Amino acid sequence: MASFAFELVSPERLLLSEPATEVTVPGVEGEFTVMAQHAPFITVLKPGIVRIKLASGTEQAIYVRGGFAEVNPDGLTILADFALPAAELNGEAFARETAAFEAALGHAHSDEAKRRAQERLAWLNDLKASQSAAAH
Repeated sequence: MASFAFELVSPERLLLSEPATEVTVPGVEGEFTVMAQHAPFITVLKPGIVRIKLASGTEQAIYVRGGFAEVNPDGLTILADFALPAAELNGEAFARETAAFEAALGHAHSDEAKRRAQERLAWLNDLKASQSAAAH
């Protein structure tokens, strides 16, 4: 299967920079999958899991709080607001993320900012519920 360049970057560090054959991304308008020679576009991300099939044959899953994804002729770049390996997304991490979204909601100065913060909190709760259901 053809591969393409993939990078996932957060403000703290470069989390992954390797050729991939397939990457599934949580976009605000729905989950999408990028493969080699995908049409170029840019989109906003919602909190969720990025699932990566590397050209080496291994797979990785990384939680992103939000951010942007850009598909271009060279590949896919994800600029995440915050990211950590999905294996580290446990009760403590969910509690930290929930607190961050609740703080954003508390500091929202407009109806639109409040709506966005509530939406992100709902997405996080959905993710937490799906992770919990998958574990059982």
